[in-house]
Amino acid sequence: MNKPKMATEKGNSKIAMLLCQLEKMNEEVLVRDVETARLVTAKILHLIQTQVQFYSWFSVLGRGRRVGVFVSKGGTGVLFQILISASKELPPSEELMFQLHSLLAKVGPKDRKFGVKARLSGALNVTVDVVKQNLQNSKVLLPCLQVLRIYSNNSVNAISLGKTGMVEIIFKIVGPYSKKNTSLFKVALDALGALLKSKTNARRAVDSGHVPVLLALYLDWHRNDTRHRCMLIRKGLLVCLRNITNIKLGRRAFLEADGIRILYHSSTECLPVRTLDPLINTSSLIMRKCFPKNRLPVPTIKSAFHFQLPQVPPGGPVDQLYNQLSGVDDVVDESDDDEEAEGETDTENDEDKDQCSLNDDIETDLNKLHPNRNIGRPFEELKDYQKFFSELSEDFQGYSFDFSKSASTTSPSTYLFSSSSARFSRPAEVPTAQTPSPKHFQPPLLLGGFPIRRTGGGGSNVGSDCGSEGTEDEAGDAPLLEVPDTAQLLPLHDPDLYVEMVKGTQSVPQYAEVAYPDYFGHIAPMLKEPLLERIYGVQRSKIFQDIERLIHPNDILDKVVYDIDHPSSMIEENGESLKFNSQFESGNLRKAIQVRKYEYDLVLNADINSNHYHQWFYFEVSGMRTGTGYRFNIINCEKSNSQFNYGMQPLMYSVQEAIGGKPQWVRTGTDICYYKNHFARSSVATGGQKGKSYYTLTFTVTFIHKDDVCYFAYHYPYTYSTLKMHLSKLEDMRTPQIYLRQDVLCETLSGNTCPLLTITAMPESKSTDHICQFRNRPFIFLSARVHPGETNASWVMKGTLEFLMGTSPLAVNLREAYIFKIVPIDGMKDLNRQWQNPDPELHPTIYHTKSLLQYLAYIQRAPLVFCDYHGHSRKKNVFMYGCSVKETVWQSDISATSSDLQEDLGYRTLPKILSQIAPAFSLASSSFVVERSKESTARVVVWREIGVKRSYTMESTLCGCDQGKYKGLQISTRELEEMGAQFCVAMLRLKRLTSLRNHQNLLDLESDIIGTQSKNVSSCTTTYVLEEDEPSFLEAIDYSAESNDEDAEPESDVCGDGQENFDQLSDSETIHRK
Repeated sequence: MNKPKMATEKGNSKIAMLLCQLEKMNEEVLVRDVETARLVTAKILHLIQTQVQFYSWFSVLGRGRRVGVFVSKGGTGVLFQILISASKELPPSEELMFQLHSLLAKVGPKDRKFGVKARLSGALNVTVDVVKQNLQNSKVLLPCLQVLRIYSNNSVNAISLGKTGMVEIIFKIVGPYSKKNTSLFKVALDALGALLKSKTNARRAVDSGHVPVLLALYLDWHRNDTRHRCMLIRKGLLVCLRNITNIKLGRRAFLEADGIRILYHSSTECLPVRTLDPLINTSSLIMRKCFPKNRLPVPTIKSAFHFQLPQVPPGGPVDQLYNQLSGVDDVVDESDDDEEAEGETDTENDEDKDQCSLNDDIETDLNKLHPNRNIGRPFEELKDYQKFFSELSEDFQGYSFDFSKSASTTSPSTYLFSSSSARFSRPAEVPTAQTPSPKHFQPPLLLGGFPIRRTGGGGSNVGSDCGSEGTEDEAGDAPLLEVPDTAQLLPLHDPDLYVEMVKGTQSVPQYAEVAYPDYFGHIAPMLKEPLLERIYGVQRSKIFQDIERLIHPNDILDKVVYDIDHPSSMIEENGESLKFNSQFESGNLRKAIQVRKYEYDLVLNADINSNHYHQWFYFEVSGMRTGTGYRFNIINCEKSNSQFNYGMQPLMYSVQEAIGGKPQWVRTGTDICYYKNHFARSSVATGGQKGKSYYTLTFTVTFIHKDDVCYFAYHYPYTYSTLKMHLSKLEDMRTPQIYLRQDVLCETLSGNTCPLLTITAMPESKSTDHICQFRNRPFIFLSARVHPGETNASWVMKGTLEFLMGTSPLAVNLREAYIFKIVPIDGMKDLNRQWQNPDPELHPTIYHTKSLLQYLAYIQRAPLVFCDYHGHSRKKNVFMYGCSVKETVWQSDISATSSDLQEDLGYRTLPKILSQIAPAFSLASSSFVVERSKESTARVVVWREIGVKRSYTMESTLCGCDQGKYKGLQISTRELEEMGAQFCVAMLRLKRLTSLRNHQNLLDLESDIIGTQSKNVSSCTTTYVLEEDEPSFLEAIDYSAESNDEDAEPESDVCGDGQENFDQLSDSETIHRK
């Protein structure tokens, strides 16, 4: 290894010597000696070229070091001066121009300021003149075009070159298919593609009629290049089209030239050849960009349901929503950057821009990074919350501590959700399943406006038609269908009790139906469900099917089969269309359109009082055939990426399977992918951003039962009525040793009660010591389900509650160690970003939950741990977000003293424990960085204002795990409930650790991870970002490309070596809310 190193040093010194010789020639005006200049540049070029060849064998020593040395010594500027001086000779030396531009083509990619230097020195114009003078001299023209492409990476240079007519000149160079000059054609197209990144040049090309020319050239090369030896030329033509179609004018010209049809047919012919995938991918991107933008097929993007708020802040988003005229909010934005001034910056590449924006979201204000317990409210306002902490003043003088007696007479308890106490009660239709024989459903059984159950054969039997009414006599002749008996497997589920709870649940749509899965219950499948392996080319296939709609419009049915905006839109009874329904609690499907015989476009409803947030879906399908694949396209998704691209499947619940003894949600679907579609998002719904599109989630299902009733859901449903049922059943589990109190914290905007649970152990006796120990237990504060679509958080909370109410020794010890305050469901509205300044009328659940914490802070009883359970749609595993001053500073460029970085490391203890005992938990996915965009979340506010150092958000995946025991598996309710239970076990271990007299033991316990974490943080600057931690997929997948954006990412090219980095159909887009 020493010989190559010595050779490298020798070569570098030789380059420095030759460069010094060139500088002398320049200084002493000896450049007139053209032959000497030519020999010196030839030697430098030879050294650089031999070095590149040399390091193809010894790549371990690094590549291009000689070029780097040359640039660092100022070689670029010297070459430009030699070039300018040589151009003054009449005529210029052809050989010298060839060698100078060949050398510049090698040096340019290594010099970040190459374009700026060329323009300021005047070398840019010299190269242009050389090109114009040597259009027929391919030897000189080739390196000149290579240099022009590098010049064009600078946007100012690209505009300047466009003004000199360089776009038109290159079009003269590029011609129809030929076996000659292919290298020249390839380089010319590379230069043209770089020039056309400029919107000004793209408009110039469109105005000159070059779009049809490019399409004709591509078609010619496609037809004649039968052996695919000129794929790079074909790719270069597509890159030019891709850059032109970044502007609206270019897309219009592309459509007028019938570009979609041309690229569609040519791409279809390329499909059998795997090596032509780069052409297919680029063609697909262009076609999708140019696909005419459509409105969503709904009358308005506003939610189909809304209710008047107690007060509407003037000028706020809700006020704007209320005041919008009908038909205004869903107008397609036709504007793009055509009218905007093109930024003339000297940034050579996007890396500089990316570096500038890197870590911009990290909090850099040290004053905000140190908790200051700024409660912000006088104690007089918080006195009313004393009633929620009666355990702090309870003397238990009226209670008997003979634990052999029934729980109802020995310990305090309040039950909130009995149907008799419900303020609102309404009829509810009880669902039933169809018999295995192909008979139609029977009408529900109603008595006095309320459904009743019929029993027989040892089970509960009912008849139903889910939506149609009938008399008891009419239903009497119906076959009695047995409801699966899940009492032993689901101790917290009771169908009768669930129906009673539904009657007292308030919903804006006033649903009167009960979904089969919610009525029957769900048993987690015993078999593990692996992540779905993605088939290569599936996304491309689906996109091409979408493009066929434009090419063959007569094949599209476009038949509305379900529409909650127009309930009268019903399909014929004996038709061949599926039947849809979502008129039940937590159901979400706004419209279903039959596109083809077995394909349906589905539109989700926005959150109530909103015009966006389309993620959760839950709907019913019936009337299916067996042995046929039905394709479902949810066409108004908003997030730029999804775990559906990484192995996640939607969930399906079959009623026929439930009757057969398998009442369970199962992962289902094939050909699953998630991609951007041609439905435009209004700027009204994107915060003023224009040019955004919706995304499509598509999956195919083959049903195994004819005329079954099946339900599809984004994740395992968990309704508010289910929570009420579970809390009622937990009350039945209470033993005399458990202190359980259920209070009504507040009433939600929709009129439902928000429960507050207090769980701990009863004191051993009425003695002063036991009462004192009872009152002085540390508080643990838990909350869940702030976002309505994050049902996994509710399942985790269910696991926590069941563990806390259990009889195991661990549960007993845990109750004796802490007092748990739990808000199991925060109103199920998107309220997580309202914690800084919640409004008591607009955000009652958040306002009163925060008030509870403020009260505890005032009485010096702030919780030991605060944890908010959430769900995450873009990452795998279960993980935590916490708050740390030190780790936030590590991620930023701010300077801080050692005193600024001092903090208790105890915030890492709980995540560390969870990583050791919970198989689904990943410490590597956790982060403790404080971001500005999260300063209004519960985690940051409780840490900053209440002073809780162990303030966390615990995120549970909606997909599955990529590490540990469950690696490669999709997550189910079993693992989610297990996670909730393991959280409790971790709390018990935390108690033991924090009880250590020598606090240094706790620090020593964590020292093994602190050092490694600091290394990981310093080496990976994106650990704090809520990005997907996924490897690049084999297929080029366009998840997040906003193909309407004008600032398309630059093409990555390698100069002069005949190779090219094929562009992936993917651009970065800012992550939206989780």
